[in-house]
Amino acid sequence: MRRRGRNRLRSFYAEALTEAERLELARAQEVEGLDEEIAVLRVRLKRALQEHPQDLALIAKGVDMLVKAVAARYKLSPKARRDLADNLANLIESMGELLEGPQGGQA
Repeated sequence: MRRRGRNRLRSFYAEALTEAERLELARAQEVEGLDEEIAVLRVRLKRALQEHPQDLALIAKGVDMLVKAVAARYKLSPKARRDLADNLANLIESMGELLEGPQGGQA
């Protein structure tokens, strides 16, 4: 059974984890799919956009992580991944323009 394999992995990583992390690991192993992780990435990306709208490297990294998670979740083809990344990039660019406001274009 897979349960036996999980127990071996749990004991392999247990040395590197705190007691609290070991408890969380046991809970995390019961979660299936990536829906919760994708939701957390979306929330964090939104926060990054609100708090650091000029940090394009941070935003790009968040978008990249989100695209990879969604691609894994839905097993997207490389073209579908690129399309998703392009659409998210366009969305974020337009959100950045909204956050900058009317004075954003002035130097």
